[in-house]
Amino acid sequence: MPRLTFRRVRAAACACILVLAACGSGETTPGTVRFALTDSPACGFDQVNISIERIRVHRSAEAGENATGWTEMRLSPARRIDLLKLSNGVLEELGQLSLPAGRYAQLRLVLAANGSGTPANSVVPSGGDETVLDLPSSVQGGISVVYSFSVTESKVTDVLFDFDACRSVAGSGSDGYELRPSVKAVPRNGATVTGYVDAQLAGVTISAQKSGVESRATVADANGRFVLAFLDPAQSPFDVVFSAAGRVTAVVSAVPVSSSAGAELSRIDAPITLPVATDRTASGTVGPTAARGTAVVRARQLVGAAGQVELARVNVNSGTGRYSLSLPSEQPRLAAYSTKLPLSFSAAGEAGRYTLEATADGYAEQLQAIDLTSASATWNVTLVRQ
Repeated sequence: MPRLTFRRVRAAACACILVLAACGSGETTPGTVRFALTDSPACGFDQVNISIERIRVHRSAEAGENATGWTEMRLSPARRIDLLKLSNGVLEELGQLSLPAGRYAQLRLVLAANGSGTPANSVVPSGGDETVLDLPSSVQGGISVVYSFSVTESKVTDVLFDFDACRSVAGSGSDGYELRPSVKAVPRNGATVTGYVDAQLAGVTISAQKSGVESRATVADANGRFVLAFLDPAQSPFDVVFSAAGRVTAVVSAVPVSSSAGAELSRIDAPITLPVATDRTASGTVGPTAARGTAVVRARQLVGAAGQVELARVNVNSGTGRYSLSLPSEQPRLAAYSTKLPLSFSAAGEAGRYTLEATADGYAEQLQAIDLTSASATWNVTLVRQ
């Protein structure tokens, strides 16, 4: 199978509620926790399937998988979910969990092991066949999500898991894939940013970023409509980034949201368009071998008043150390947020100039400036332990 080029699809999407039944410590359970799962779409895949077997809750952020004090619920049979079917803020309710009132600080998503037959966890590369998604030993005891929340007597507390499929899949060897889970908890009652992109454009992804770090992301539907849901109003304002293969990047800067009011960036009669661009490749290898299991390469670009925005991100292949990013060589476009629509975009920043950032757990980050205006670029880097 040819090596897959991952392209960053920053997208806020759908949600699937994971409902738990109480499991018994014998204590009274005056409060209720309602769980949900949302996904950002995956780069270069038609499906990303995970099977959730258990959800565990603990009062301590430091509790290990074998510590006492966990409350857990088992989904029987395990719930197999194609993350890419969840999009644009849709929630699927699955249940609730009763817990004693108080503070809780950690959750764990425990996935089912891959057995014979249809794999519990798998990916379908675009145009390819279903392939097992391997679970490294580090996640077999559960994906830990450190998140502080309170359960109040006779009240419902919402916890929404944001499982970013794009960030969570990495190549392994010549044709394998492994899970490197990127999961966080976000407010379920957060703010939204909505709008339309040209429905004739394929694969447009939209991300809300803060200081060049993605907060939420989504993809437009068949009509070009997008919904960036579950944004934390405390982080407002956001820069909203639009990207697609073979298209110029567009950014709307300083988009304000609040718990009572979202933001609209465009309407169906005047959608946001992205001019044609020439994509070029930034690729290479990351070492040493010990770093490759958690290594990531990101591409950022300076876009006028928006500052640095992230345009692409890829997990390094754990077997070969290779990475590849596809980026437009043309100058990005920028519009300042306004309630008066349509927004006015103009060229901003330098065409084809990016900063690559290579990181891995326990290693110092490395930066490299590249210029893609006339040719693709290669950057081979060896990370150094901190």
